[in-house]
Amino acid sequence: MSSEIVGRRRGVGSGLAFVVSGPSGAGKNSVIDRAMEGIGGLAYSVSYTTRPPRSDETDGVDYFFVRPDEFGRRIEAGDFVEHVTYLGDQYGTSRSQICAMAEQGLDVILNIDVEGAKRVRASGLAGLAVVFIFLVPPSLAHLEERLRARGTESDAQIAARIAVAAREMDALDLFDYLIINDDLDTAVGELQAIAVAERLRIT
Repeated sequence: MSSEIVGRRRGVGSGLAFVVSGPSGAGKNSVIDRAMEGIGGLAYSVSYTTRPPRSDETDGVDYFFVRPDEFGRRIEAGDFVEHVTYLGDQYGTSRSQICAMAEQGLDVILNIDVEGAKRVRASGLAGLAVVFIFLVPPSLAHLEERLRARGTESDAQIAARIAVAAREMDALDLFDYLIINDDLDTAVGELQAIAVAERLRIT
């Protein structure tokens, strides 16, 4: 294979970002965590949020949990590629964090909501090529079961999340790939396949 052909094929750390989005409770965290175990050269972008951590969440791993005033300072400093308010809490994706990962030769995977994905689609992402992946549950009824099994929210909060999820389902055309998380192993394999295929894409 000539060097010219090799140079036209993407590889690890060649400026890729994978935006995984979908309704809250669709299983994005589980699918991403498992997929990253089997693929090297991927870094996870940890979002910032003003919401309090759940009992099973760790600061700096699941999110950076910050006060609203600190979140506001980061907005003013222009550090967020995108930031949204979801059910009263703020969420943001750090530009400086993504740039630091890219400088290390890593591709970046982001877990952001649908509104955040729309903003990234409109504005770009720190000079990286972006692949948009929509991960959804098999049905809204299935989603409600998952949210209730989580046991972290009231009936009113669950109803609000279901209402938001119903609206988010209409955003399918924004994305490049669709994963239906009916079976965790299958969903993990599909996300890994997307990452590999995009790295092998001829630029």
